[in-house]
Amino acid sequence: MHLEMRGIQKCFGATIALGGVDLEVKAGEVLGLVGENGAGKSTLMKILSGALTPDASTMQLAGQPYRPRHPHDARQAGVAMIYQELSLAPHLSVSDNIWLGCEPPRRERRPRAVAALAQLGHADISPDARAGDLSIAQQQMVEIARAIAIGCRVLVLDEPTSSLARADVEKLFALIRRLRDQDHAIIYISHFLEEVKEITDRVTVLRDGLSVGGGNTRDFTPPDIIRLMVGRQVADLYPRSARTPGETVLEIAGLQLRRGEVVGIAGLIGAGRTELLRSIKTDWHRTGFVSEDRKTEGLALNLSITDNTTLPSLPVWISPRRETDRARSWVEKLAVKCRSPHQRIGDLSGGNQQKVAIARLFAADVDVWLLDEPTRGIDVGSKAEIYRLIDELALAGKAVLMVSSYLPELLGVCDRIAVMCRGQLGPARPVRERNEHEIMQEATGG
Repeated sequence: MHLEMRGIQKCFGATIALGGVDLEVKAGEVLGLVGENGAGKSTLMKILSGALTPDASTMQLAGQPYRPRHPHDARQAGVAMIYQELSLAPHLSVSDNIWLGCEPPRRERRPRAVAALAQLGHADISPDARAGDLSIAQQQMVEIARAIAIGCRVLVLDEPTSSLARADVEKLFALIRRLRDQDHAIIYISHFLEEVKEITDRVTVLRDGLSVGGGNTRDFTPPDIIRLMVGRQVADLYPRSARTPGETVLEIAGLQLRRGEVVGIAGLIGAGRTELLRSIKTDWHRTGFVSEDRKTEGLALNLSITDNTTLPSLPVWISPRRETDRARSWVEKLAVKCRSPHQRIGDLSGGNQQKVAIARLFAADVDVWLLDEPTRGIDVGSKAEIYRLIDELALAGKAVLMVSSYLPELLGVCDRIAVMCRGQLGPARPVRERNEHEIMQEATGG
């Protein structure tokens, strides 16, 4: 199975989302697709999966013309997409989810579901289990089993590790290698460049709706990829100005949070980090919380950028014009890529949505910032901008408490790091006394 996409073009009004992108992936190959949020990755994959129709394109699949009119056409042709936000029906069984929309005779469903799970090396997942009762990693396996069961030969994985613990990441990578060895063509989308280096054979980089480079992954270093992604050298990914901690503004579980500092909380998924943040977010009248799940609880996706930015501080505003002007100032300060502050926020890329979620707290002028995975699912350029904003917060005398599963981020941004293990928070120690190995040991109870 060989997929070729040539000269892919797509415009939304006056906005050019794709300006003639080329992409190809062969059977038995893992292709890394990388680029900043808004570079065109999602639009390109929606065209591949039949969710969008291109304005111009030449596509071939296994040597035959390929032009899906809708996702069902793509699935029938053997192209499957696994999105970052999983799309299972939680109240149905594993078997029912695997066959949803393409049901074979009832007597065949369970044994064929068992066979698909076994092919993935996950015979431990019962086809009769309720999908909503499974872990995120297991739910992801069910989505992949659904793709395999219908005869998928081209598999697209969009940010597949963003909600996985490292042990589950290793299992997923083992599965990807097994599928590659079975001659599947795999497109792997990720903002974690270390993962791209580890799991892909080739890489294609998009920037501003164009293909700007690529080749064998082994020939690229992460800084090489970053330069292609952003069109410049990201000289200082983790800015850290000289900080002077001030008064203590919050104390919980033995942790003191002071003005003018950034404190990180590390730990495995399920250790209780999010629950800790949620337990304190209402205890301080000038506290702001940025959720790890911006799509379902962090933002009102059907409302505009202006509405989302000013909602926490509506009593202050007296006119729609002032709301728009205030939102526009934060859009410019945070470099949010959008047509105008009136644009629907659900139409923005993930990184730009995250910037708006953070802009809300700037507009509300909060003193204590509680950030839960603030850079999850966003590109390296947007990450650098958010790190800069966090540094500015500390310099302005704000207190920042930050949960992250990405250890380089915690070590690069924070002044002190505390580790949570099985609901227990350890002491916050200076970052100069920490390293990734020691943090992981503490997180796993070692």
